Amino acid sequence: MENTKEKTEKLKEILKDSKRIVFFGGAGVSTESNIPDFRSETGLYHAVEKYGHRPETMLSHTFFMSHMKLFYEYYKENLIYTDAEPNAAHLAIAKLEKIGKLTGVVTQNIDGLHQKAGNEKVFELHGSVLRNYCMDCGCFYDLDYIMDEAHCKEGTKIPICEKCGGVIKPDVVLYEESLDDAMISGGVNAITNADTMIVGGTSLVVYPAAGLVNYFRGKNLILINKSATQYDDRADLVICDSIGKVLGEAVKDL
Repeated sequence: MENTKEKTEKLKEILKDSKRIVFFGGAGVSTESNIPDFRSETGLYHAVEKYGHRPETMLSHTFFMSHMKLFYEYYKENLIYTDAEPNAAHLAIAKLEKIGKLTGVVTQNIDGLHQKAGNEKVFELHGSVLRNYCMDCGCFYDLDYIMDEAHCKEGTKIPICEKCGGVIKPDVVLYEESLDDAMISGGVNAITNADTMIVGGTSLVVYPAAGLVNYFRGKNLILINKSATQYDDRADLVICDSIGKVLGEAVKDL
């Protein structure tokens, strides 16, 4: 059986020969920037223990509308990491775009770290914590504004629009909400036209996002994940290791 080093060498050769690479990533890409996965056992335990609800419940549209105060307490404590920086995986993916090999990043993450690393062609399937809009007038607000309690309803963490007094909602896709059509079509287009698809840091169980892998018709499907996925038997190369370590090494000499 090949070890990680041998598989990484094989990945290097694939990347050298590829012209249209697309990267599809999930929470495991950002955990290496110390952003925890709220779907993990630890995240689930913390949510139930402290708030009395599962994360999926608190991050639903229904919960947002009916328990706004608790929603924002959970959201700001568990999904916002203002000090997070791109890790080796983000930087490697940005390098692939910079040298003209990568045609798009399709991500389930909402932290904006791909853009911070230098990627421009990013399809954020679940939105971004960096964008926030007033539900009444549509006015845009950045993350700094909504995190400042001076802009929140008194005694809560609910951000209020300074123009009309409406509640500000993060531009993230909550449970029960639909994905953005433009992001889906852009992601599907990038995947469909790719010759190599790298899937990393995702267990591929969150739909409809995970289903986008089925649009890939190219030559090389590569999976880099610490645990097995349902797509492993369809992949041309499976590497079970740190995505930052693997991609960092794979792009070093490109």
